[in-house]
Amino acid sequence: MSQRDDTHPNVPEVDQSDRLVPRNLRQSGRTPVEMLISTRVRKSPFWHLAVEAGCWRATVYNRMYHPRGYVRPEEGGAMAEYDALVNAVTLWDVSVERQIRVKGPEAEAFVNHVITRDATKIEPMHGKYVILCNEAGGILNDPVLLRPGDDEFWFSLSDSDLMLWLQGVNTPRRFDVDIAEIDVAPLQVQGPKSEALMVDLVGSEVRDVPYYGLMEARIGGVPVLISQTGFSGEKGYEVYVRDASRNAEAVWYAIRTAGACHGLRVIAPGHHRRIAAGILSWGQDMDAETSPFQVNLAFQVPRDKEADYIGRAALEAQRDAIDAGEPPFALCLVGMTLGGEPITDYAPDFWLITDEAGTRCGYVTSPWWSPELGTNIALGYVPWDKSDVGTKLRVELPQPYSDGDGPVPAEVCEVPFKPSEHPSTRERRKSGG
Repeated sequence: MSQRDDTHPNVPEVDQSDRLVPRNLRQSGRTPVEMLISTRVRKSPFWHLAVEAGCWRATVYNRMYHPRGYVRPEEGGAMAEYDALVNAVTLWDVSVERQIRVKGPEAEAFVNHVITRDATKIEPMHGKYVILCNEAGGILNDPVLLRPGDDEFWFSLSDSDLMLWLQGVNTPRRFDVDIAEIDVAPLQVQGPKSEALMVDLVGSEVRDVPYYGLMEARIGGVPVLISQTGFSGEKGYEVYVRDASRNAEAVWYAIRTAGACHGLRVIAPGHHRRIAAGILSWGQDMDAETSPFQVNLAFQVPRDKEADYIGRAALEAQRDAIDAGEPPFALCLVGMTLGGEPITDYAPDFWLITDEAGTRCGYVTSPWWSPELGTNIALGYVPWDKSDVGTKLRVELPQPYSDGDGPVPAEVCEVPFKPSEHPSTRERRKSGG
């Protein structure tokens, strides 16, 4: 058998030799295809309500249709949705965050075996942002992990189907737990007026729910679990609707009715705001071939966790290599500002990054326009020796964002670009908090 050829025709200048499946860096642009709605992809309990609210485009996430646009481009598009998010309050259908429940006498031990953080430190009626890695240290998923009971955990998934992997880890039955998806679907209520709206819905006690805290309540007469979490960097909550296939309409309409006086707007998940907050998107900024040490998630890999967990040996070896100045990965994720015309919609490709000499060396994963900074911002992969803050780069932007004079200037900068309502552990450590 011939040795693997690491010079791949898929933009060979960008070093992806440490990946088995390189990112598709071919620049195909926007393609005029229509999404086929069929029965092989699941509709969420809120799908028909999202369409009723004006959803005009969607993608597929966790094998479910996922609304990704309500305001038409001629009416302001995604930036009008951004304005509602940062100035008022918004409602998102995020039921694609499937809920995988681990329940049983050994639930804590099982969860502690599959996440890198210490599950024993998550108290009942609290949650944490966590990652799960494979034996090679690749990130399989980065869910919000909720603990509604002493012997019960919910994995609120990002875009990879974790249930089958969790069941496989426990086969044959190594831990006394049941692992299954449950009929619970979340909505997000995000924005600076979210707390006032939630008070109207469930009472003033919601003000006492801490960040990543949980609260049982009823909305529209049906039971829900509320967490103070979100994917935006703004103040916000997630409403987990129990028996969602039956109760979706009651909760949706109750939130919309109460939200009318607060200027509530139904929007797509705020990727423009999460980029500014430095919040990562699985499948876009990282995947199963990405180490947490490549994407600024080292804080998710504590040195002092007592229990062993899947991927620990590989992750500790990676950390030792980085500490020795020999990172075992070709590229790492950085934040950058970049020129060009305002990027006001989702990028259809991983746009290519060049160094100042014009050699292609990396790619952008998540770009958008920042109204507050008055510039385009982005997350992207570059070689480690080009990752220092202040490093000058260039980005190959397509029309209509290119200024028509070749790649636009870019510069590596600190992340987050805009402070979050609740800074991450990484942010607090950087600021000395």
